[in-house]
Amino acid sequence: MKDEPRARDRLIGARIRAIRKEYTTLSLEAASTMAQWAPAKLSRTERGLRRITDQEVATLITSWQLPAKERDRLLEELQIGASSGWWDRPIPGVPHEVGALASYEADANELVSVAITLVPGLLQTYKTAVAALTADGVQAQDMETNWMARLHRQQILTRVDYTAFISETALRTPYGGPDALREQLEHLLAAQDRGVEVRIIPAHQTRVTTLHPFHLMRFANTAPVVHVEMAAGGFYIHDKEVRPYEVVLQRLDQVAFSQSDTRTLLQRQVKGFDHVAQIEQVCGRQPVRGGSA
Repeated sequence: MKDEPRARDRLIGARIRAIRKEYTTLSLEAASTMAQWAPAKLSRTERGLRRITDQEVATLITSWQLPAKERDRLLEELQIGASSGWWDRPIPGVPHEVGALASYEADANELVSVAITLVPGLLQTYKTAVAALTADGVQAQDMETNWMARLHRQQILTRVDYTAFISETALRTPYGGPDALREQLEHLLAAQDRGVEVRIIPAHQTRVTTLHPFHLMRFANTAPVVHVEMAAGGFYIHDKEVRPYEVVLQRLDQVAFSQSDTRTLLQRQVKGFDHVAQIEQVCGRQPVRGGSA
C-alpha cells in the first residue's frame, strides 16, 4: 500500500537515530518536542515503521540545531531528494518483496549471498532464472516481468562489493537443462572476471551447517540486514539477530574453495560438457572432482 514503510525508511530511520545520538544529547522526548512531533512518531520513524519524507528529515535535523555545514552534509549523505527506484512502482505479477529486497540492495555497499541448491538471483542467467521461476510456480504470462525485475537487481553488481558462496550442489543442478547449466557456469566465470567473488562450498563438507539460503547486506551508516529465503517467501533479520549469520560467513570463508580453486572447478565442469558421460557427472550422477582440493 502507498503508506507502508519501505526498506529505505528503515535505513533512514536508523541513521536519524544515530545522528541524534552522535551529534546531540537529546532524549527521544526532547528531540520530539524540538521538532514539534509526538514522541511516538519519532520512535516509529527511528525504527523504520513509517514512511518519512524529505521534508521531515530536513525538519528533524534543522530543529536539532546542527551546524549548517554538518546538516547539509548529512542530508546529502542520506540522499534526500534522490529519485525513487523501479521498486517504488509496483510491477504486475512481481511479488512486492522483490522490490523491497532491491530497495535494500540499492543502499548497500557490500552484499554476500549463501546459495544451497540454486545460483543466487544476482548471478542467474535468463535460462536459469526462467527454469527457477517456473519451479516456483510463476505463471507464463508473468515470466518476462519477473525476469526483468531480476535483471534490474543485477545492475547493482557494478556498484557494490559482492561475494557469492555457492554450494557444489547448486552447480550440478541443471535448471533449464544441460545447455542452460553450461551457460550458467560460463556466466559465473565471467562474473569473476568482472570482480565478483565467487566461492564454491564443497558439496559434502560437514564443518558448517547451512540450512537455508540467505543474503547479507552491509551499509555505510547503519547496521547490516539479512534476507532469509523460505518456501513461502523471504523475511528480514535485523540488529543482534544478524550476528549468527555473520559467524556462518566467517566459517564458510574457511571452508569454501578459494576464488582460484573455484575458477579451476568451474572450468573443469564447463569442459566436461564436451562429453555426454561427463554431462551426467556435472548434473549430479557423480562428483565432478575426486578427493578434496
